[in-house]
Amino acid sequence: MKNASSDAFTGLEAAIVLIAFVVVAAVFAYVVLGAGFFTTQKAQETIHKSVEQSTSNLQLIGNVYGLSGNNATITEIRFFIGLAPGAPPVDLTKLTIAFSTPNSNLVILSHGTNASETVFTAKEGGSGPSLDSMVQNQQIELAFKVTPVLVNTPVTIEIRPPVGAALPFSKITPATIATTNILS
Repeated sequence: MKNASSDAFTGLEAAIVLIAFVVVAAVFAYVVLGAGFFTTQKAQETIHKSVEQSTSNLQLIGNVYGLSGNNATITEIRFFIGLAPGAPPVDLTKLTIAFSTPNSNLVILSHGTNASETVFTAKEGGSGPSLDSMVQNQQIELAFKVTPVLVNTPVTIEIRPPVGAALPFSKITPATIATTNILS
């Protein structure tokens, strides 16, 4: 025969076990949700970094000019670049330019203060001192010397920023070389 105190004690034990299960389930749910939020945040960071790395922050502004001192060959290249809307500032000291023609080897140019066949200059608006960085709304002229390039020669230029995708473009020297030439 059952007594009332043993029924009450069994009910109390069942309630304690039920409360323990609810507490354990709540803690487990909190841990799972926390891990989910952490994973979501890391995924968003990864997507943001991937988009930043895969898009070019630079854009070509205007024409690419080939300059000639002797009206027979192109000896210097000049063009303007700017930042794409919303792009972060660019450290020009870490920027490189790859230049090649079908008749020459690939040349990698680095930033400097005097244009040569291995160094490019970066000047705001084409004048003044060579700059070390570029911010929004600036138009920076990049200039560098090249080994003489003949008429009707394709040239390939690739601007490689420290962060983001490279900006490649190809042009052709004109059929007749003048002092200042627009490469098409």
